[in-house]
Amino acid sequence: MEVPPEMLDALAGWFAQSLSPDAAARRAAEQSISSSAASPGFALALLGLAASPRHDLQARLAAAVHFKNLLRRRWPKPDADADDAADHLPASDCAIIKAHLLQLLLTAPPLIQAQLSEALAAAAASDFPARWESLLPSIVSSLGTAVNAGDVPATNSLLAAAASLFSRFRNAFDNNALRLDLKYCLDIFAAPLLEVFLFASRRLQAAATTANPLELRPVFECLRLCCEIFYSLNSIDLPEFFEDNMRQWMTEFRAFLTTSYPPPVEADGAPDALRAAVCDNLQLYMEKYEEEFRGYLKEFVEAVWGLLMAQTVSPSRAQLAVTAIRFLTTVAESVHHALFGSPEAMKQICDSVVVPNLRLRDEDEELFEGNWVEYVRRDSEGSDADTLRRAACRLLRGLAANYREQVAALVSAQVQQMLAAYAADRANNWKEKDAAIYLVIALMQKPGATGGGTPVVDMESFFTSVIVPELQAPDWQSEPMLKATVLRFLKEFRDQIPKATALALLPSVVRFLTHESNVVHSYAATFIENLLIIKDAVPVPGVNTVTRSPRYVAADINPFAPQIIQNLSTALSFPDSYENPYLMKCLMRVLGIANIAGQIVHEITTRLVGILMEVCNNPKNPDFNHYLFEALAAIIGRTGEQDPALLPAFEACLFPVLQRILVEDISEFWPYAFQIFAQLLNLSRPPLSQNYMQLFGVLLSNATWDRPPCVPALVRLLRAFLRKIPNELNQEGRLPNILAISRSLLSRSSTEDSAFYMLNTLVENVGLDIMNPYISEIWSALFTRLQSRQAVKFVNSLVVFMSLVLVKYGSGVLVSSVDAIQPNLFTQILQRFWIPNLKLIKGALEVKLTAVASTKLLCESAVLLDAAAAQLWGKLLDSIVTLLSRTNQDGAQQEQNDGADAVDIQKTSGYSVSFVRLQYAGKSEDDLLKEINDPKQFLVTSLATLSAQSPGRFGPVIEQHVDPANKSVLLQLCAAYNANVV
Repeated sequence: MEVPPEMLDALAGWFAQSLSPDAAARRAAEQSISSSAASPGFALALLGLAASPRHDLQARLAAAVHFKNLLRRRWPKPDADADDAADHLPASDCAIIKAHLLQLLLTAPPLIQAQLSEALAAAAASDFPARWESLLPSIVSSLGTAVNAGDVPATNSLLAAAASLFSRFRNAFDNNALRLDLKYCLDIFAAPLLEVFLFASRRLQAAATTANPLELRPVFECLRLCCEIFYSLNSIDLPEFFEDNMRQWMTEFRAFLTTSYPPPVEADGAPDALRAAVCDNLQLYMEKYEEEFRGYLKEFVEAVWGLLMAQTVSPSRAQLAVTAIRFLTTVAESVHHALFGSPEAMKQICDSVVVPNLRLRDEDEELFEGNWVEYVRRDSEGSDADTLRRAACRLLRGLAANYREQVAALVSAQVQQMLAAYAADRANNWKEKDAAIYLVIALMQKPGATGGGTPVVDMESFFTSVIVPELQAPDWQSEPMLKATVLRFLKEFRDQIPKATALALLPSVVRFLTHESNVVHSYAATFIENLLIIKDAVPVPGVNTVTRSPRYVAADINPFAPQIIQNLSTALSFPDSYENPYLMKCLMRVLGIANIAGQIVHEITTRLVGILMEVCNNPKNPDFNHYLFEALAAIIGRTGEQDPALLPAFEACLFPVLQRILVEDISEFWPYAFQIFAQLLNLSRPPLSQNYMQLFGVLLSNATWDRPPCVPALVRLLRAFLRKIPNELNQEGRLPNILAISRSLLSRSSTEDSAFYMLNTLVENVGLDIMNPYISEIWSALFTRLQSRQAVKFVNSLVVFMSLVLVKYGSGVLVSSVDAIQPNLFTQILQRFWIPNLKLIKGALEVKLTAVASTKLLCESAVLLDAAAAQLWGKLLDSIVTLLSRTNQDGAQQEQNDGADAVDIQKTSGYSVSFVRLQYAGKSEDDLLKEINDPKQFLVTSLATLSAQSPGRFGPVIEQHVDPANKSVLLQLCAAYNANVV
């Protein structure tokens, strides 16, 4: 694989510059990398740089990461749409990568090796095994060579590649194709894996007394990787090979758990890392293959129990303890729970496993003070990072599933003992109170919890005597870890706190927003934000249903809003909280609910714009940045609509930073900027300022639409412009330009939604006199695309668009303009696509629009009223009734968008540009049929009027062509609305 040296040097320079603190240099390098990405051979150059020993390690690592992400995005997918094929890596590049990747991976440094292993897995996810038959045999052959040579590091490199390859079996959806792939892997790899495992085990036994950790670490890693692969290959079903050889595997597993190694080796952590992998495998077998595993269960419970009792300074002991406790929890929840059922065993679990692992450790305190972000992530309920505290509590909950009263009594006594210890020496025993609160959080009943909680305390008494005093204490800056746990208690039980009590406590919580601990002010912000999105079920009078209504409204939060906003603004200036997403999310929520006015609006807007100016220098925190834009959208939406006089101030404050985002090409923020522009524009009144007209020119540039993540936001902005200045389209060829853009969007399945949104916007806001010369062009583009794209999603969007044309311009215009493309084309479209897909339409406004449009077709269109079209008429009516009766059955009541659904964007390992809708910037879609309240009533009254004009004509058609179930529904509707089809 030859790559020109000058290309490698250029790439290495760009990657080095991409890490520069200078924003301009960084963006120039990123632009250079992005521009080169479309060039043939770019992926090969990345791989070449990652494998090049003469270049800087940081540049090589950056190239390896970029290579991995490139393969994830652009490696050809077998089931991809033809539209996306243009973005795939060339087949020639893929062939070269597959030929060289494994060997390059084996010779790379460990950091780069890890990235290349993931890259291999990304390519294999599409091609392995069917289109990469040489891969696994190559790994097996190289493994044999490495084992015969006693080369453990090379063996580990190959096992790491195999582990990446097989990891897909852990979480993939089980189906026949997956099982065939697994069988292929097992046939080739299961026996060699056991050979390597036993080779490494013998190597370990031979050197068991060696006190040199560096010598044994690769052997432990080899065994750990074997255990990781064991888990993957056993994740779907118990393979016959592993069942036949279970004794060999389990014998070695037990030896790893029960053998002690010299103290320097134990202190290295490698033995515990291996034991943790073994415990993962034991838990898998306990959960999925209990019948085959039960013969080994008792000895493994004893071995794992012994591990938890042993003292060690191993850095991996915490992770081992988590996995060991998780295994014991699985046993406790199983039919073998009697192993722990005796009072002595249960007390020992509580005293020796739960309580010691529940108390805060020195490492927890160091994490709390030194890396608050990681502490919060681990401490959050539902985190994917298991902690010792959470694992210990899950063990208690597992025991409580079968021994509820015994566990409740033990824990209740333990909580009282801890609180008594705290009361005896508050200064030195605050950790006892912290542990007691944590126990209550973990075990008490919570709203929506499944399986029920374990009542260990009287909640009201505990809340009053233990929680409230900490909230109202004068020394509120002291013992920050305890304060954080108290605030977490509030968050977990927020639904159960009466509204009056919560509002009374709010001032005490608000002061914690300025606590010097990042964790404490983050937890205070999280509680307030979570409190404001609580919704209660409220019965709808006269209807057997409920709706969900916010518990806290503007009137509740208004008295506290200024202080909350001020304290949040202060906290955002604290060290390490400049970009604190919890603070910004809380600010977003308060601004989206409270009514604020006057000076505070100007102050907080200026503060938010200042923060945005700062993060523009280096956008590195996607969550924070999203909530920042949501906060801006919230204050514009809430206060701008209440006081239009604020709009000039908003424009003066926001335009400079939004223009900077466009001019400096801060691509991460483009989708947000266009949404804010659209929001400001929606509040404006014509004539529009020169700034907006310049933006309109940018919007109509084809280059602006070349960024797929921006397209939905651009369509929203175009919609706002068309609502304000529809007649501007007649000037300077703007409408043909917009139609050309829509055709481009229509050509790709990933952007066709935006194409339809653009066309819908045009029809909604532009009169027929302007649109008429271009209607044929629009139909030609749509029907050409329909020939190759008949997916339900596309056809549904087409039916909605055609319905919109009918409602806005009339059925005659719709039919004649379609038939102008080809005689009788409308009838064909109606028969093949409209009628079959009408019943599949979703969305309240879309259902109403298509139902009303279809009703108008039935009752107004000459094409349908022709006697020769009786069958078509009956089938269309049948489809309308199906649509309306389906929405009656499963249509959920619409809740007013109060921003409570402001999205939590997905956590990513890096920053990728994507469109994320700003909930507070979005207005609900306009109902073009406000005069029609009920499409069902519109249908039956229209039918009644039509049939009255031709008595006896339509009854037989309905009898012959409408499904019996739908005829019954139609009769019920006629009776309900006092209409009669004669």
